[in-house]
Amino acid sequence: MKVSLNWVKEFTEASMPIDQLVAKIGAQLGAVDDVVNLGERYKDAVIVKVIASEKHPDADKLSVCLIDDNNKVQDVERNSDGLVQVVCGAPNVHADMLAVWLPPKSVVPATAAKDPFTLEAREIRGVVSNGMLASAQELGIGDDHTGIVDISETGEVGASFAQTYALDDYIIDIENKMFTHRPDCFGMLGIAREIAGICNQPFVSPDWYRQDVNIQTPVSESLPLAVSNGASQQVSRFTAVTMSNITVGPSPLKLQTYLSRVGVKPINNVVDVTNYVTWLSGQPLHAYDYDKLKALSGQAALGTRISKDGEELRIIGGKTIKLRDGAVVITSGDKVVGLGGVMGGADTEVDENTKNIVLECASFDMNLTRKTSMEYGLFTDAATRFTKGQSPLQNLAVLCRAVEEIGKLAGGKLAGPVQDIHSDLPQPTPVFAETSFINSRLGLSLTDADIDKLLGNVEFKVSDSEGKRTVTPPFWRTDIALPEDIVEEVGRLYGYEHLPLNLPQRSVEPPEVDKQLAFKTTIRSVLSAAGANEVLTYSFVNGSLLDKVGQAKEAAFHIKNALSPALQYYRISLMPSLLEKVHPNIKNGFDKFALFEMGKGHIKKHLKDGELPNEMNILALAYADSTKSADGAAYYQAKRYLDYLAQAISAGGLIYEPLPPELDFAIVKPFEPQRSALVKTADGNMLGIIGEFKTDVARSLKLPARAAGFELDLSVLANAQSMKAYYPLNKYPETIQDITLRMASGTTYAAAEKVLSEALMTIGTEQGYIYQLKPLGIFQKPEDKDYKQLTWRIALSHPDKTLTTEEVNSIFGMLESSAKEKFNGSRV
Repeated sequence: MKVSLNWVKEFTEASMPIDQLVAKIGAQLGAVDDVVNLGERYKDAVIVKVIASEKHPDADKLSVCLIDDNNKVQDVERNSDGLVQVVCGAPNVHADMLAVWLPPKSVVPATAAKDPFTLEAREIRGVVSNGMLASAQELGIGDDHTGIVDISETGEVGASFAQTYALDDYIIDIENKMFTHRPDCFGMLGIAREIAGICNQPFVSPDWYRQDVNIQTPVSESLPLAVSNGASQQVSRFTAVTMSNITVGPSPLKLQTYLSRVGVKPINNVVDVTNYVTWLSGQPLHAYDYDKLKALSGQAALGTRISKDGEELRIIGGKTIKLRDGAVVITSGDKVVGLGGVMGGADTEVDENTKNIVLECASFDMNLTRKTSMEYGLFTDAATRFTKGQSPLQNLAVLCRAVEEIGKLAGGKLAGPVQDIHSDLPQPTPVFAETSFINSRLGLSLTDADIDKLLGNVEFKVSDSEGKRTVTPPFWRTDIALPEDIVEEVGRLYGYEHLPLNLPQRSVEPPEVDKQLAFKTTIRSVLSAAGANEVLTYSFVNGSLLDKVGQAKEAAFHIKNALSPALQYYRISLMPSLLEKVHPNIKNGFDKFALFEMGKGHIKKHLKDGELPNEMNILALAYADSTKSADGAAYYQAKRYLDYLAQAISAGGLIYEPLPPELDFAIVKPFEPQRSALVKTADGNMLGIIGEFKTDVARSLKLPARAAGFELDLSVLANAQSMKAYYPLNKYPETIQDITLRMASGTTYAAAEKVLSEALMTIGTEQGYIYQLKPLGIFQKPEDKDYKQLTWRIALSHPDKTLTTEEVNSIFGMLESSAKEKFNGSRV
């Protein structure tokens, strides 16, 4: 946001030195990107009178002029009458006109910013020219270079051009993001008010800037206009008025300098007024050629609606854009004449032939305006302001101001009533904010009077009612809604540098341990010690990954405004993210590894309080082995990690059960049902799933033949964790022996192991034995389809004695009996 300090000074004093003011703006209003000393560019420019103008003796298009500068410029060659000779090529130069002279040793203002061009006295076709008479382009206040600037109506011979036209100015460029929530600060009036506030000076808005302003009654209603608002949800207020007898021409030089200071190119007096009022108030408005509107639809009409796919609009500048559904467009009948909140159309723009106009001032939805601007790549001053949420309560005041200025500069007369279409307009919301509340949050001791003055300086109203202090923001402040907003306003206006620098008080007591973080740290240590590697993946995944593992995208939360096209869905479980990392690691030379991750999953079925997504804390581990010498099933490698983890955190003996055929949970989709198991805690709570992966999942993600993993509910695992009991080392040796049972081929390994575990637990409980049961293998002869052999290694010991051969044989006999009774198995 470019701010002209001289423009600001038309409304407030701002008398402190520029360095101090810039520092104050940076500390209390917004970050300053740049400060340009505009007066330095124009310091040598002088208003002069052309006394004589004669044709150059050796050039048809040049004139030799004698100019009078009232002897203001020193060290320049003059004739006996004190006049200075200048050669000029402008066709409009003539005697008795006032012009702007750039003397020798001065820099052409238009070149000062990038590549300064310094003038000097030099011969042109044999005639010496002392400097030059400047055009608008050379002065940097417009694009016209066909003639020199004629300022006969407002100039004074010998006066400084910069001082006469307030170009002895500073342009302060404030970063736009600082005003994202402050639409009023996108106008000079708003900036002036804020500068007054931070300088502790009272500010009073000019009389024309009122919410209840009434526009003057038209002289006649000679230009009827049909106004409609077919997009009332997106356009909260739509106002328009007609004006007749317009004379379009160049704006007065002073108005052109206002616009050029802030980087706006002057066009003509009507367009320049709309731009001037936009930069003055922060509220954009637009002028249409009334007769062009009428020609488009057969009658003069102006309205809004939502665009239709395939419609076309030729925008100002001549480019034609093809519209899509969803944008607000300005229409005349069925014809689109403007892109609402962004840019007007070329077919209805004001030009030198315009005699009648329509002035439109509207309020467009800030979010839709931003979307439209981004979609079509049109980043205009109007879009910049509308995306901040301008207050619709200022529209009539702004429209009235524009009508007044066009009447002065273009001779326009009102030709119809103001048409104002709107629903219920949002009024300023009173906020209760006690002085004690404000002081407690700022650490200050301000009095009621102090706060009243700070807020009153920027036109807030503070009143006491029923023992409560009520702060009512002015109608242009759309950002005030909470007591905390008032706290921020008071702190900013008072100056954050005045806040006390006191360190907050803290207790020296140690903080309470976060049990969940501590539990995760334990798991991390256990699995890392077991050789697994922790990874961190995104919580968002590609829809194609969900397809590869068989999880339905419809069950996942879809992110409408994703960071990347590859991150469009919240992941349902962690396993797909881990499996996606297996092949890249194998490609990088890691042929045998385990990856684990602790994170969150989200699924539409699981909602908290029926509305918000319930975040499931999950632990997942994936094991992969691509070595050629690998043997045995990957399932048991994953099970080793899980059993080791359960033992390390004292989660008790885990229970593994076959997957029911009717199970249809998203978490089980990647797993092969025939080579997977449900995992339960010792007390029967569902913990998760473990197993190998489906063939199509392994193929789509390029997994090795030996790959398996598990996925667990961390909250259930945490509840299964118990206090670790201390067991002294057994001073008696343990006996290790293998047992192989021949069973029917339909008997599952898990079912057989469960029988042995229960038998060992009963024996251990009754007789005090300590045991460990470890799987060794499964063997089935190719020719024997009916039976298979299952082998375990059992370690037995007793805390009070050394076991004898008879005792061990007795225990193994009991195990054989249990297997025979349950499955008709026999010991080999």
